Amino acid sequence: MNIFSKVEPGKILHIINRKSDIKDGRVDFVAPDQFIQCAGIKVDAGNSYHPHRHNWYGVGGIRIAQESWVVISGCVKVTLYDLDNSVLHVDVLEAGDITITLEGGHKYEILRDAIVYEFKTGPYLGQKADKVFI
Repeated sequence: MNIFSKVEPGKILHIINRKSDIKDGRVDFVAPDQFIQCAGIKVDAGNSYHPHRHNWYGVGGIRIAQESWVVISGCVKVTLYDLDNSVLHVDVLEAGDITITLEGGHKYEILRDAIVYEFKTGPYLGQKADKVFI
């Protein structure tokens, strides 16, 4: 589910994907021009991928923090904010769900003990340099 800004209509700020939405093959959740990339892949046993590594390339010195949470277990309430810090969307994430923030803010509340994986663009320079609290 793409969540669009009300301040700048047409601009995707957040993405929520349910584990149940991944049917067959690869589903790219994020457009290729974004700094954070994420896809869901359903693969049958016996398949494999050729050994490989990835090339490093910069993007013109631009730095932006984009973040993704994958809920492994438990239950997490997420509040997603628009560019003007107004509440845009509230949802509850269960095991296997993912939220991706491209722009705008977010708040996470743990409803049931949870384990999550967090993915962010780097480098991480600490909370003072990385966050502006709403």
